Amino acid sequence: MMLASTELNAIYDGLNRDEFFVEYLPIVSLGDQSCLGAEALIRWRRPDGSVVPPDNFIPLADNTPLSGLITYWLIDTLAGEVGGWLRAHPEAHLSLNVPPEILGRGGLEYAAVKSGLGEFRAQLILEVTERGIPDQLGLLALNSMFHGGIKLALDDVMMSGTNLALISRCNFQLIKLDRLLTAEITPECPHPDWLRSLAGLLQASELTVVAEGIETDTQLQALRAAGVQWGQGYHFSPPLAVAEFITWHEKWEKTSSCLATNRFAAKPV
Repeated sequence: MMLASTELNAIYDGLNRDEFFVEYLPIVSLGDQSCLGAEALIRWRRPDGSVVPPDNFIPLADNTPLSGLITYWLIDTLAGEVGGWLRAHPEAHLSLNVPPEILGRGGLEYAAVKSGLGEFRAQLILEVTERGIPDQLGLLALNSMFHGGIKLALDDVMMSGTNLALISRCNFQLIKLDRLLTAEITPECPHPDWLRSLAGLLQASELTVVAEGIETDTQLQALRAAGVQWGQGYHFSPPLAVAEFITWHEKWEKTSSCLATNRFAAKPV
């Protein structure tokens, strides 16, 4: 217990010393590999220059007052870093993780409005993980956000019965496949059993599925054949600093524009 308290104090001090920063992981369409937006990922750089992996501090903050502080810090940071970019690209999406325990308490909505990020609610995707299933207030808040135009995603989906039960209780429009599932797609096993089950789910619903951790063309082709619509991973791009992401998106826009121009150019007689 003492160790956990010490680590939580370190996280709190890190927030106050501006040691945290955001990277942006592009989200692409698996159909034409166009850039649809990005997922915002929190990073922690210590004074010695080392970067603490999120898995080493996010679970510690879960179900503590720090989970709210980190989320509100993220909202403020996103409004400042990419608010202008979102305004200039109304078709783009920005995805961010939200701890279930802070839903329905008012802080999330207050932070979004105060920071200005709430202006882009139609472009936001809130990712909720199964690390903590939302309580009744949280479920009410999620469904209220859905009716307010915000898109909801269930994160870290492993195609389990628990996943499917939570999907039925909330207005989730997207599910994000855990990278562990994607890693099971190999040249030796290009169509694992869960992929066939997912294809059936997609045919019977209007869900958008986002595959995490795509690293190979084999994975891309198998997921696309199963009907998975969106993806992210090193096959497309690693997480990028804000300036690098905006440059990456601009390059994609220029490439896409050139392809469209060539496609519709008049053929010689």
